[in-house]
Amino acid sequence: MLRIFRLIALIEGVTTIALFLLAVPLKYWAGNDALIFPFGMSHGVAWLAYLVAMLVCLPGKGFTALQWLRTFLVALFPFGTFLNDPMIRRKQEALA
Repeated sequence: MLRIFRLIALIEGVTTIALFLLAVPLKYWAGNDALIFPFGMSHGVAWLAYLVAMLVCLPGKGFTALQWLRTFLVALFPFGTFLNDPMIRRKQEALA
């Protein structure tokens, strides 16, 4: 289950990169907002999937309350899921 969670976290992080590094600059520097809606929508769906995956994939895997809080908080900051991945990977390896 942690493998699935890590995949969803990766997708959430990649959609953040696409939104911030492609769609937003295109809107403000080139005056073209064509990518804002599709990239924003995909990021929103990925973020919600991340939250649902937390509730489905993490229980019973030995996460402390602080690790749960950290895993939630990193989803609120750009690129945070990439910073949290080593901790999730260590948990995954410990359970294997």
